[in-house]
Amino acid sequence: MNCLPSFRLRRLIPAFLLGLSVLLAPALVLAVDDPSEMLPDAKQEARAEAIGSQLRCLVCQNESIEDSSAGLARDLRRVVREHVAKGETDRQVMDWMVARYGNFIRLSPPLSGGTLLLWGMPALALSIGLALAFFAYRRRATSPKAPPPLSDEEKARLAKLTKE
Repeated sequence: MNCLPSFRLRRLIPAFLLGLSVLLAPALVLAVDDPSEMLPDAKQEARAEAIGSQLRCLVCQNESIEDSSAGLARDLRRVVREHVAKGETDRQVMDWMVARYGNFIRLSPPLSGGTLLLWGMPALALSIGLALAFFAYRRRATSPKAPPPLSDEEKARLAKLTKE
């Protein structure tokens, strides 16, 4: 008679383990790829992480190299840490990366003519579209209208001409 509670318990254990693994899966994503990547000096490591969080992973493109687990991101993290360990400033490390990979590597590119044009294009396109629509509407409104209906004299004359 006591088989019923143990049977239920045996059915709940796999469900509990599955739920626990689903809850713990995100923590595995946040794990460091390789602890040997980290610099021994905590201040230098914090600087390297701050610089890495500003650099785009060239594989993932929407993640920083600190958040990505791609092989190229790992290599870029190593390069950043090497430059920080040499004693270079944050600006020097960022300039080296931009010189090597272009402004695309920055998650927040600096304000320039190109970025202003990029951000301003939707507003410019909307303005041009509205102006074209306005002028097209005005042209249609001022275009000649349909001729007025024929008068009785004109109808009689037309009937006479068509009979001949």
